[in-house]
Amino acid sequence: MKNVLVMSQSSPFDELNTRDALDMALIFAAVDQNISWLFSGPAVLALKHNQSTPQLGVKDFFKNIKTLEIYEVENIYVCEKSLLDYNLSKSQLIIDSTSLNYTEQQQLIGQQDFVVNL
Repeated sequence: MKNVLVMSQSSPFDELNTRDALDMALIFAAVDQNISWLFSGPAVLALKHNQSTPQLGVKDFFKNIKTLEIYEVENIYVCEKSLLDYNLSKSQLIIDSTSLNYTEQQQLIGQQDFVVNL
């Protein structure tokens, strides 16, 4: 089993990067890899409670993020600074996650066999 880190750094409203990252995490999980997902920058907005996707004009893939645990994608991380930048607390997120500072993020990256950056 390989350690795979999916990194999301783009706004979930600009492009399909977050949706692609979700698909990537689920694909790796389906082939029994140890998946971690790190949200940083505007990507943390994908985890915010009460997103109204019809008003935003995007498909509601946010609810699919909540199903990650079913697929044994349990290592969800968020950038501590990004939460502060977007005035979010962990209690405002749709899934349980671990917040990491910069040094902890670098350690996480160093522990991976593969890193996919979307």
